Amino acid sequence: MRGVLRPDGAAGRFTLARHPPDGDLAPFVDYYWIVRWDLGEEPPYEQSILPHPCVHLAFEAGGAAVYGIDTKIFTRRLTGQGKVLGVRFRPGCFRPFSPRAISRLNDTVVPAASLLGRGVASANEAVMAAGTDEEMISVAAGLLREIRPPRDRVAEQVAAMVERISADLGIRRVADLTEAFGWPERKLQRVFSEYVGVSPKWVMRRARLHEAALRASSGEAVDWATLAKDLGYADQSHLTRDFTTTIGTPPARYTASA
Repeated sequence: MRGVLRPDGAAGRFTLARHPPDGDLAPFVDYYWIVRWDLGEEPPYEQSILPHPCVHLAFEAGGAAVYGIDTKIFTRRLTGQGKVLGVRFRPGCFRPFSPRAISRLNDTVVPAASLLGRGVASANEAVMAAGTDEEMISVAAGLLREIRPPRDRVAEQVAAMVERISADLGIRRVADLTEAFGWPERKLQRVFSEYVGVSPKWVMRRARLHEAALRASSGEAVDWATLAKDLGYADQSHLTRDFTTTIGTPPARYTASA
């Protein structure tokens, strides 16, 4: 589970299911995710996430909310029993739904009705009352179809760029992105701020950290010097500093705990 920190500790505490969108919503939605948990009398459990550059719409007991990009670690506290249905939008593809630049949503949680209209409240009630994943997703998809804006060519181009960065860790500089897609650097910076919410350099750095955290959680020995080189860091100390600053634990200690 890329982005879920210490997934070994998460096992048995909650379940996570992911479902692809129907074709008509695929230009906007990356996937739906559903988390269910039942801790019974166990103490609360906190799960930390290393966020991706994606906006999420979450349907939950306290009401539906839009989660902007967390530029640091996101931690969710689970208690008792519950469930959440999330809609993960493709990078940049929540912008057509939003009246404001996505960078203004960073590190914030906004009541979904303030951005998506009054229909969100009844949809949230229906999602919470639904018994199966399919029923929950059907409600969310119905809401999105009601409020769906026209397709945005720029949003889809930006999504392709972010997906390329995540898939090709050889793209390490903004100049690499400029060369691959033909956009001047100034335009990249401006459009990423408006559509994605963060800079291209932030996306590249986060993609490297996702890979490092995934390797560290694998249970296998990690050659950190080699990994630092593979990920484009100047040396192991740069990777260690970046990992520790963002995740809060030095990579070697993180690996040992995994």
